[in-house]
Amino acid sequence: MSEQREVAIEVKNITKLYKLYDKNSDRLKEALGLTKEKKYHEKLALNNINLTVHRGETVGIIGTNGSGKSTLLKIITGVLTPTSGSVEVDGRISALLELGAGFNMEYNGIDNIYLNGMMIGFSREEIKSRMDAILDFADIGEYVYQPVKTYSSGMFVRLAFALNINIDPEILIVDEALSVGDVFFQAKCYHKFEEFKKQGKTILFVSHDLSSISKYCDRAVLINQGVKLGEGTPKEMIDVYKQVLVGQYTNNLGGDGKDTVNLLEDEDIKERAGRDVDEADSKIGKPSQKNNSKQEKALRQSQKNAVGKNPNVLEYGDGSAKITNYYITDKNGNTISSIQKGDECSIHMSVEFTKDCAAPIFAFTLKNILGIEISGTNTMFEKAFLSPVKKGECKKITFTQKVDLQGGEYLISFGVTGYEQENFTVYHRLYDALNLTVISDKNTVGYYDMNSKVIVE
Repeated sequence: MSEQREVAIEVKNITKLYKLYDKNSDRLKEALGLTKEKKYHEKLALNNINLTVHRGETVGIIGTNGSGKSTLLKIITGVLTPTSGSVEVDGRISALLELGAGFNMEYNGIDNIYLNGMMIGFSREEIKSRMDAILDFADIGEYVYQPVKTYSSGMFVRLAFALNINIDPEILIVDEALSVGDVFFQAKCYHKFEEFKKQGKTILFVSHDLSSISKYCDRAVLINQGVKLGEGTPKEMIDVYKQVLVGQYTNNLGGDGKDTVNLLEDEDIKERAGRDVDEADSKIGKPSQKNNSKQEKALRQSQKNAVGKNPNVLEYGDGSAKITNYYITDKNGNTISSIQKGDECSIHMSVEFTKDCAAPIFAFTLKNILGIEISGTNTMFEKAFLSPVKKGECKKITFTQKVDLQGGEYLISFGVTGYEQENFTVYHRLYDALNLTVISDKNTVGYYDMNSKVIVE
């Protein structure tokens, strides 16, 4: 029994099949039994989805538009009925799904608060006791006394979210609604998320804001075309999601394997991080006295190139180009994996091309260990290189910058992309390829130091 109480949401083998009709009259004919001919085509929105959410977890659901994320949330909240499968929920749910859902457009804000609260199961007295907190959070002023049909989309979501989080839910379900509010309201909502997490409440939400998924979620679930591709840490799922976005997902998470597979060969993956060391070792063997200095120099160089490299780097691309080397140097040219905050460093990558490319884009991004992208740039942003390259050419790219990041551990990813007949194409990407440690004796608030000059008189 104790194990059951720890589970807040249990989704078992959920499938949702829609019948899509070309004309409303076809739907009517079938409903009345006036035709035996099939007048519809089927759309499988969800295919055998399983999901367990434990009490106190914050779980994010990510995927492309039309992947079935919202459909799954509607089934969990009881708005939709699954074609097959079952859902068990243990706890009071508060759900913010579609903008204005459950609102009567002719009622004012106050009336809609009572209407929605009573639909959830609260008495009028309970809602009244929470009214001040709801209105204070919504902060829409006198508009609360106006019909909601006069509200902007931002007012809708402020009132709806304020209602849903101030009725003391045990489970909060949110579907992309926060993207509508302004930045200050979003900050207020995410602060409430943190409060809920500390209180041990369960949160399930859909968002295209991958930074929010990384920061707030304990776990992420990736859905594509109605199929659950996998679940794991936010960082793991976001990395795979980015493969899905460019059509280069491989079935390495137990999905259905129907997505385009375009990863590089395993042999390429194996030679990352330390490849140069292996080559140097095999060539050196037992050096003679005559060649000792050259070979020792080669060994030192190969070891230097391997500094900070991830032996299990995630990589993919269509193979038009290949990132053959990557490393970081300090202002003196020494290869490093750590740097003092405030110092300058250079991030290097070497790229070989296996086909002609019209205008390749070279990029790097820097993330913290939660997977949140802190910074990054590319040659297109910097207007540094907009030229074609030929098959067989090699390019060496160097990004130099002052590092004002807070002390901590960071991961650097590399990419070579471009446009093929106006289609964005990934030639080669390496995720979390290098580790960079920033050493600091003065950390400030946030991700980087603004280097404030302080005067107190």
